Amino acid sequence: MNKKTILILFTMICIISLSACNTTDEDQTKEKQQSNESVETAGDMEEDTSKQIFVSLKDRKQREVATATLMQEEDGVRIQLSGQNFIPGKHGFHIHETGACEGPDFSSAGGHFNPTNVSHGNVEDGPHAGDLPNVEVKEDGTVQADTLAEMVTLEKGKPNSLLKEDGTALVIHSDEDDYKSQPAGNAGERIACGVIQEGE
Repeated sequence: MNKKTILILFTMICIISLSACNTTDEDQTKEKQQSNESVETAGDMEEDTSKQIFVSLKDRKQREVATATLMQEEDGVRIQLSGQNFIPGKHGFHIHETGACEGPDFSSAGGHFNPTNVSHGNVEDGPHAGDLPNVEVKEDGTVQADTLAEMVTLEKGKPNSLLKEDGTALVIHSDEDDYKSQPAGNAGERIACGVIQEGE
């Protein structure tokens, strides 16, 4: 075998070796990208399930009388309420359809959150997605409540999302909700209101 043939063979071996190295590098780069994408996706899912919204509820004199924490759970949105300076007894507690709490009567919050257009309360064609159990204020004027709203979500873009474009609101009423009177359970005046939106 002459020198020319040996040189040609040597050159071909080098080219093949370099191509193999390049292919390996490209494969490794793709694997890293896919791995990073998987981690980001998992992170997004974790963020969604741990989403929390904080709401400040104010009375008609614009004094903060309660706070609420909303947390996305697998079966709905958990609402934890803590407040003070209320009249003892049971009070209606609802999610309203508009994120506006303008005084003095908070009518800007609109009606109950009702994306499926059904009746209020424990009736055949009900309840509203925004219907929540009454809260009970103690003799000292404080209230603590923990409820799961199974018909709503904090996931944006869903028909039953509380984070829709014009927002939603939490409202406490002066009287007890009877869960049958239309359209709002005969729960009386709106005495506290808080806007549900990100960043609150």
